[in-house]
Amino acid sequence: MPKPARPARPAPRQFDVIRKSSVTPNMLRITLGGEGMNTFPEDQPSAYVKLMFDTPGQQKPMLRTYTVRAQREDEIDIDFVLHEDGGPASRWAINCQPGDKITIGGPGPKKQLDPAADWIMIVGDMTALPAISVNLEQLPEHARGYAVIEVLSEADIQPLSKPEHVTIHWVINPHPGTNSDALHNVVTALNWADGKPSVWAACEFTGMQKLRHHFRNDRAIDKREMYISSYWKLGANEETHKSAKRDDAEREEAA
Repeated sequence: MPKPARPARPAPRQFDVIRKSSVTPNMLRITLGGEGMNTFPEDQPSAYVKLMFDTPGQQKPMLRTYTVRAQREDEIDIDFVLHEDGGPASRWAINCQPGDKITIGGPGPKKQLDPAADWIMIVGDMTALPAISVNLEQLPEHARGYAVIEVLSEADIQPLSKPEHVTIHWVINPHPGTNSDALHNVVTALNWADGKPSVWAACEFTGMQKLRHHFRNDRAIDKREMYISSYWKLGANEETHKSAKRDDAEREEAA
């Protein structure tokens, strides 16, 4: 039987920059609205979108993947980490002004925790913080577990809405990607609770591999019962990172 056809991707939408604000010293929030919101689907916080940037001499735009942090009737928020060697998206965020326009593809599927799990383990760095924030906000009040979040400095720690019995462990790492054990060391030191967990993790490529090994090999979590992904790779742009992710997935599938 042939596989069902994939639904057609929505056409890219054009958005206007409405305003920008500093969330923490190293995170900038851009609020977008305008014509693109007329057909943007409802309830998309934590979904990913593709920001499109024209590149001189190239027919296709450069794509950069970001998370919808929040959505209102006529606006969405997207948070940008301000890296020392920021790429085209963070440079655009720093320099954009209200009234500027940007084309965005998506949204793509949301990656969320299982609210029916006995407890939760959520892990990520600042690139994953928007998605982590939404996941924590949407958990039921009785949820329990851990969130381990890496940020660049103490000043980047954000107040997050979460259930009372979810404990947040903040990890300070001024040079993300250079210490791939930063998240792993905290996660492996935590007491592993009884029952079936829902695991959600996203961070730099090498750090993700170490976390994946721990969850699969040390904790025997079935790969179908967790979400784990790298959102970036030290020293790589999005195109080469995507290639590395593909190769890594093929090796994992063959293992």
